[in-house]
Amino acid sequence: MVNNIEKNFIYEYPFSFNQNDVIAFAEASGDKNPIHLDLDYARNTIFKKRILHGFLGGSVFSKVFGTIFPGEGTIYLKQNMSFLKPMFTDTEYTSKFTVIDIFEMKHRALVKTEIIDKQGNTIITGEALIQHNSII
Repeated sequence: MVNNIEKNFIYEYPFSFNQNDVIAFAEASGDKNPIHLDLDYARNTIFKKRILHGFLGGSVFSKVFGTIFPGEGTIYLKQNMSFLKPMFTDTEYTSKFTVIDIFEMKHRALVKTEIIDKQGNTIITGEALIQHNSII
């Protein structure tokens, strides 16, 4: 858990997903688009291989907010996301969280959320509004 959240604070978290994660997400969400599950189908798309569900990739934001930064007790109020590039299984990514603004009276923070690949390309970008007692 991260304490003393301040404006311009940056937190980074490395992660990856495997095909079992994709299958589990497809089952949980009901999104069984073959671009995520069927290798033969995916080979005939512009990506030439299976891609992750965009929201599976973005789910790392929820994991980090709820368990690490700021951590347990976080209330996730709002999130917007733009999906700029596809994500793939068994590929290392870094999620980056930059505190843009603090709203002390309500213990809230506006946070820029990004997923970046090893080449430095931004894959997903957006902003989240969170609330936590450690935000003062």
